Amino acid sequence: MKTHIAPALRLTVALIILTAVVYPLVVAGIARLAPSSGAGEQVIVNGKVVGYARIGQTFTEDRYFNTRPSAVDYNAAGSAGSNKGPSNPDYLKAVQARIDTFLVHNPGVQKADIPAELVTASGSGLDPDLSPAGAKIQVRRIAKVRGIAVARLNQLVDEHTKEPLLGLFGPPTVNVLALNVALDALK
Repeated sequence: MKTHIAPALRLTVALIILTAVVYPLVVAGIARLAPSSGAGEQVIVNGKVVGYARIGQTFTEDRYFNTRPSAVDYNAAGSAGSNKGPSNPDYLKAVQARIDTFLVHNPGVQKADIPAELVTASGSGLDPDLSPAGAKIQVRRIAKVRGIAVARLNQLVDEHTKEPLLGLFGPPTVNVLALNVALDALK
């Protein structure tokens, strides 16, 4: 028995040191080499930090593009999904409430045309991006509220659409914060 316990304890201690001490220090060291020293990419407008490029935040006013719902109310300290399955009654009620709210704020849009990302939370609850379709379905509402041509807003969405990495990995995305900052900059 001694021949098995001693090596197992040594291996456990070695793995604890490797995974709980060495690895986090290496990752933190690499993060220091990133822009902003790993503190996140701040979005600054007129000298004021308005958000972080890779962390979602809520936009609920009709004059802005709405972002994806969050199961954690955009709390970066508590990133998580809702963990409710598609047959959970509470989940279904929450999704239906989001659909109803979206339809009230976007008259003329049909329920079947709403991209799922606008009524379902992401796995992290902090997703800062929408698909181009998720942004474009909101264009008519924003055009009406702001008095901007629909064509100009569609062009703005196209300008802020980021293509997949190497044209292969992932879908095209639109960063909602960057899009709303550009929207405010329109004259």
